[in-house]
Amino acid sequence: TIPMTPRAPLLIAGGLWTLLGLAAVWWPQLRELWRWLGVLGLGVLALDAWRLWRTPDPTLARELVRNQAQGRWSQVRLDVTNRAARRISLSLHDLHPLHSDTEGLPVQLRLNASASGERCYRLRPRRRGDFEISACDCALNSPLGLWRARRCLRVRSELRVFPDITGARHQALLAAQSAHPRPGRHPLPRLGRGTEFHEMRDYRAGDALHQIDWKATSRMQRLISRDYEDERDQHLLLLLDCGRHMRHAEGERAHLDEALEALLLLARLGLRQGDAVGFMTYGGPHRWFAPRKGEAALWPLLEAMHDLEPSLEASDALSVARDLMRITSRRALVVVVTNSRGEDQPGLEQALGLLRRRHLVVLADLRETRLDEAFKAPIRQFRDALRFHALHQWFESRRAQHARLSHLGIDVLDLPPARLPLALIERYNRIKRTAAL
Repeated sequence: TIPMTPRAPLLIAGGLWTLLGLAAVWWPQLRELWRWLGVLGLGVLALDAWRLWRTPDPTLARELVRNQAQGRWSQVRLDVTNRAARRISLSLHDLHPLHSDTEGLPVQLRLNASASGERCYRLRPRRRGDFEISACDCALNSPLGLWRARRCLRVRSELRVFPDITGARHQALLAAQSAHPRPGRHPLPRLGRGTEFHEMRDYRAGDALHQIDWKATSRMQRLISRDYEDERDQHLLLLLDCGRHMRHAEGERAHLDEALEALLLLARLGLRQGDAVGFMTYGGPHRWFAPRKGEAALWPLLEAMHDLEPSLEASDALSVARDLMRITSRRALVVVVTNSRGEDQPGLEQALGLLRRRHLVVLADLRETRLDEAFKAPIRQFRDALRFHALHQWFESRRAQHARLSHLGIDVLDLPPARLPLALIERYNRIKRTAAL
């Protein structure tokens, strides 16, 4: 309990009593009135403070959505019960997580004796992770409204904030539909055919010789072909850099936030198409999620990744590539998301070259949007020209690094974070159409 503080009515009454005392200096007949008013006022103040001190704390219950999406509004309900034998007036301010926005706080309540009431406010968390709302700040007014006491109502509630992948749902559906040819679109040529047996059927003109099942043909006395479909039991491994370069922010969102949502969106699409999806992190928290199949695997994947935060460590891509090669022996599509610098290039090149020996590798190398904006800004002064040439040299060095990776057989995406989700999904669908893993 925090000590009581005076409210506006008490301050106004004290100011009027002081003015009366100053007037009594010139009009002595007012002194007796001033003294008696002071004694009476002191008694009223003491009685009002004593009744407030004796007022028991109200009981509080909190109802909220335990699992919330980052950046989305949800409703929190506060149920308050008055345990006092008199009517009370109070104000409540829930001690919500620091990195969150609210609407409707503080809430005001007037409750009769032994009565209950409820109020709601809206909460929007801006950071991912596991949080706890442990208490609610209560400002309780005295019966005469002269004092206010602050009470801390201990009510513990857990809050888990997950990346929001529903906002990009239309991109996933669009990309999933783009995997099928439409009128006006030219499908890309396939490299080979599917290897998973689908069904037996009659021979059709154009079937390859190796598709003919000679035993079934002999038994049925007509040509029978084996029909194959694309192998669905493929592995998609997501490799996420959580090092210091992923701390760069676009507004309030770090590169890691954008990368995490994009990878979860890609994982969702892969699980829908029958692939087994796993992930590994490096450059800070080291986590390994073994590949799983089925859309039910999306929730465990979310739980394993939702509280990732960028660290202050330097990323060691070569070390995690060795770990991945040791853990997985099956060929997979490996998607690496990072924000590389020149000093990272030797280790990154060795790591991707090592992964390329067994896997099909896609590198998504993020860059800051403000670099593109600064490069396109008009040149008006000498310092603008210096900035332009410095950025031009940096972009050329980056292109040369990516060209070396492409020469090693690495599929490279060089883009700002906002374009990452759709770019990854389009590249994934392109790989699924043109080559089997």
